[in-house]
Parts: sequence; structure tokens; C-alpha cells
Amino acid sequence: MQAQADALNSLDMARYARWLRRITGAEHELALCQPSGAAVWESAPERGLGAWVAALCAEGFDWPCIGDGLQRHDTGSDTLLYMAVKSRGVVIAYLAVRVPFADQVPAGWDVLAETFEDIAAGIADDLASKVELDSMALELSERYEELHLVYAIDKQVQQLDPGADLFQKLLQSWAEHMDADVAAFVKPGEDLCVHATNLSAPIHNLDLVLVEMRGDLYRFTHSARAPLVINDRNDPRRAYIFTDLPFKLLCCPVIHDRSVVAILVLVNHLAKPDFSNSDRKLGELLANQLSSLSRMYGMLTETRKFNEQMANALIEAVEAKDPYTRGHSERVHYISMEIGRAMNLGARDSEDLFWGSLLHDVGKIGIPDAVLCKPGRLTQDEYTFIMVHPERSYEILRHIDRLKGAVPGARHHQEKFDGTGYPHGLKGADIPLNARIIAVADTYDSITSSRAYRAGRSHEVAMAEIARVAGVQLDPAIVRVFEEVCALEPEWIARFNIQRTPVAA
Repeated sequence: MQAQADALNSLDMARYARWLRRITGAEHELALCQPSGAAVWESAPERGLGAWVAALCAEGFDWPCIGDGLQRHDTGSDTLLYMAVKSRGVVIAYLAVRVPFADQVPAGWDVLAETFEDIAAGIADDLASKVELDSMALELSERYEELHLVYAIDKQVQQLDPGADLFQKLLQSWAEHMDADVAAFVKPGEDLCVHATNLSAPIHNLDLVLVEMRGDLYRFTHSARAPLVINDRNDPRRAYIFTDLPFKLLCCPVIHDRSVVAILVLVNHLAKPDFSNSDRKLGELLANQLSSLSRMYGMLTETRKFNEQMANALIEAVEAKDPYTRGHSERVHYISMEIGRAMNLGARDSEDLFWGSLLHDVGKIGIPDAVLCKPGRLTQDEYTFIMVHPERSYEILRHIDRLKGAVPGARHHQEKFDGTGYPHGLKGADIPLNARIIAVADTYDSITSSRAYRAGRSHEVAMAEIARVAGVQLDPAIVRVFEEVCALEPEWIARFNIQRTPVAA
């Protein structure tokens, strides 16, 4: 009804007044009035027709009608002629003119009646068209908002770093887009409850709100399989959903394979506007997007788990040949990633460093046991065999598309900063960045780890040796980063059982 009232106010009534004047040949005092008597429009406001009709209605006049034609109401000195304007059979307004009182109906009133019928029909048609256009405009606006949200989600997903918390960033974006105080993704089956806030006012019991989402709210939505909107403080559903929590609520099920696997929830303070039908539609849209994203995220997690298991199997195969290097790959991997984090590597470089450092020695699987496990110092020929292992790593890893970015780190971690390393004698910045990082971690672990022919040396000895070869064997810039990491006394020094040299008093 509000849409019709708004459309009624926007009609060009002056056009109908001109129509009436042209057909009847007289200048009638014309008004369009609401059933309450209030004038929507009048041709001559200064003559007071609208106020007169409003006064009649205040005295009890209620537009009595006999049939659908022109109606008459006499007041003594004046006569009100009126006709109902209907839309879909419902009266939405009245056309009215005031004429001098007459005992007999003048012949010209027949023309007036016919013209009124035409004008009333024209107004109804215009009103229907206006309401339809406004509805289409609103629909287009909502569709635009939905498309904008889809675009924002797709863009967000494309920009997310591998391994980043996809749901957290999407929820933050959605909370801001919807101007919601809290946005949450709840998946009790995996004990998952990710949320983001965009608070208009503090929520001191936020933990309780999140707990409630996992309970009756999830169970109700799981059973209903439909969006839930609670705006009214007195909504009877508050007795068993969000009990005693004074918030407005929009909850949409996340459905996968016809089963509700999670819920998407928006929470607002009661002072904020009600969640609308448009909000509900946007919620359903995002729930569908998150359903797809959840499946993709699950597949990525499984793939990553499989990759890690395959990597660990390769590492175990190497370490089964050389028990003295057991744990070396994991330690080099961990320290490399610590250096990478301190250097604020981008997502792609971090991912490549992850796999390159973990698999940097996989090529040793092709080194003869007699050389790899020799307890004493190697001969020149035996050392030549050892020098082959980075190229063997390359040969093994280059066939795996997912690891193409990791190959340079594994292949070149034995290059030296001054160009005297192997396999290709690369120098300085020509050595891939990840290879230079792995080289520092590899050198540190080689010094601090025990071998058949010597015991592992202390952290302090390793740091002194690394500082000595900076600029010759190792990249001095990365050495400085590693020194800063170690200056913070990271917990892994003790966890890896690395010896410490007591500081002299």
C-alpha cells in the first residue's frame, strides 16, 4: 500500500485537470483525495477544496457509494461530486469536484460523469504502470546489490593468500557491506565458528552470542532448512532461539548435497534497522557462495594433506638411507619458514619456500648408500656424487606441476653467494631467493646436528660460523634476518635440542 501511496503522489494530475476542462468546457475545482479525506492533489489549493473535503470527513463523511459511477453529496450551499479510483478492485483514492448546490441534476453532469470514469481509469492505469516500474527499479537495485556482492566475493577469493583464513576475510567484508555488527560462519560438525565484527556499539557478551549460534539456532535452522529473520523484540521464537539476547538476527542455512552443513549468521543491535527481505536474499546468496567455497576449501585441505604425506614419504625414504640425517629436512624447513616470515614473503613465495625447503634434499635418494652413509670424510669422487643431489632433486620434482615454483629453491640451495657453489655456479642475486634462505637454514642445521664423524656444535658456534661466511657462502642480508630471528631466543632452539655455549661471567 505504501508503494501505491508513493506512486499516487507522483502522478501528473495537472494533465487530468486539463483533460477535464477540455471535455466539459468548464473550469472545475478538482481534487484527488485519500479515503481519509486528505488531499493528494488539488487544482486550486487557494480555493480550499481539499480543506473542505477533509472537514466533511472529520464530521463523519465516509464516501458512501451506490454503484460504481459518479456519486453526489449535498451540503446545503455546495455539492460534492466524487468517484472512487480503484486498483485491483481496492479503492485507493477519490476524484472530487465541488459545484454549486442544485436540486436537479444538470444535463452537463452526464458528460462530467463519463469524463470522471475515463480519468479514474487513466489514473488506475498510470498508477499500475508506476508501481510496476518502481517495483522493477527496486528489483534491479536488489539484483545490482546481489551482483555487486558476488563480484566482491569473487574478487576477495581471488586475492586471498593460499592457506589464509578464507572465511574470516569474507565475513569481515560481508559485515562491512551489510553494515552488520557481527557476521559468523558456524559449522558445528567441524567445531568451527568463525566470526567478524563491525560493531556499532559494544557487545560485552559476544562469546555467549557465538555459543548460542552453535546451539538452538543451528538446530532450528538445520530442521527448517530455510532462512530465519528475527527483528521484533517480542518475537515468540525468542523463547527458544537466542534466549534473553537482545539482538536482531538473520540466519541462512549453508546447504551441501541437500544437507545443512553450516549456518551463516548476521547479528545487529536492536537500535539498528530491521533485516529486510533484500538482506535475506543477500544472505541466501552468500550462503550459496560459502557452500561452494567450503567444498573447495575442503578439497584444498585434502590435497594439501595428501601433498604433505607424499613429501613426508619421500623424506622418510631419504632418511631411511641415511639415519644420521633424520629430522634434517624438517628442521631446515622450519627454520627456512621462520626466516621467510621475518622477511614478510608474499603468499606465492612462502608457498614455494614451504615445499622447496621441505624437499631440498630429496635428490639424495639417488646417492649410493656407500657414499651417503660413509662414517668418515668423503673422497673427491665421493663428494662429486654428493654434488649431484640438487640436480637429482630437480629431476624428481620438475614433473610435479604443483611444485614448479619450489624447484629452484631445492635445486640451488648449494650455490654460494660468491659464485663458487654448485650445481651451476650462480652468484649473488642470480641465486633464487628461496635457495638463499634454505642455504642459511641448511648451514645452521648442518653445524648444530651430529654426524657419525663428529658431534653437533652449539648455537653460538653455528652463528659465529654463519657470520664468518656471510658474503662468501651465504647472502649477508638473509644472514642479518636470521640473526634477528635468533636474537629473540625462539623456542625451536630448545625443541631441536641444540647445544648452547655458556656465556662467560
